[in-house]
Amino acid sequence: MRIMLAPMEGVVDHHVRDLLTRIGGLDGCVTEFVRVTEQVLPYKVFFRFAPEIEHHCLTPSGIPVKLQLLGGKPEPMAINAIEAVRAGAKSIDLNFGCPAKTVNKSDGGACLLRQPDRVYRIVKAVRDAVPAEIPVSAKIRLGYDDRNSYLDNALAVADAGANELTVHARSKADGYKPPAYWEYIADIRQHLAIPVVANGEIWNLADYHRCREQSGCDDVMLGRGLLACPDLARRIMADLQGEEYRPLSWGDICSLLYDYYQQTRPRYLEKNCGNRIKQWLMYLRLQYPQAEAFFERIKREREPAAIEQAFAEVLPKNHQAKQQHLAMDTEAL
Repeated sequence: MRIMLAPMEGVVDHHVRDLLTRIGGLDGCVTEFVRVTEQVLPYKVFFRFAPEIEHHCLTPSGIPVKLQLLGGKPEPMAINAIEAVRAGAKSIDLNFGCPAKTVNKSDGGACLLRQPDRVYRIVKAVRDAVPAEIPVSAKIRLGYDDRNSYLDNALAVADAGANELTVHARSKADGYKPPAYWEYIADIRQHLAIPVVANGEIWNLADYHRCREQSGCDDVMLGRGLLACPDLARRIMADLQGEEYRPLSWGDICSLLYDYYQQTRPRYLEKNCGNRIKQWLMYLRLQYPQAEAFFERIKREREPAAIEQAFAEVLPKNHQAKQQHLAMDTEAL
């Protein structure tokens, strides 16, 4: 039984992977997709999306990270998969599930599900190109305009030699609207010999158990549900093991957010310094009522000093003391 962290483009970067895997309960991660066109990508591109390649493709807490590629042509995908492995990737994942219009218009992501033969050729080209010891997996939706091609695409992935398949239990047309159609995954499992991972609409323990019951999958992938409830994987593991578990408090979440803010702030202009925090709060308010108030408090703030003051008002005192101590240590160096 495994719990995986989903690859959410523009959201789950290496900082988020670090924070969420530190909390615990996760068995693996997948990077945001690396866009493949005709060119051979340099090392710096793979490193930007997966800095973990310099650490045996493990997060700081030791959780494996797959590098995900997205593209519509077999040969460039195969060539860049080889380059990714040379860069240090230990596992390659292929994206056939992204529903974004800009991606689909550029011949990538879920639009390829309209042609299962193309899915087959891409997966086979990558599988044939990289060394046998490098696992190749794929992530699909149940279809593009509808869910009718779900089995054709799943079989294409498996027949092409993939080691594992993750299925987001909705079509592109379904978007992210509930429900997730986990029963389709059960049928896929009946036809495939490779492991199948269920993904989509798992927000809490009850959803997790329903997903496993309806899909028949031992393995699941969490995305938005884990951003809304950062310790959801821990809660699931404790429940399965019959252990008592104290969920993260709002104070714990604030500390987590502040750490994330400190890590990501140098990447942005000052006026955008709080953008990533605001983005995460949109998910957190689904689980923590206090997140709504904090979002309202900072949503118009653009100066680092104002963001820092807002955090000072909500952070646990012990976290503030820790940050002050770290700041003094830094100044002394």
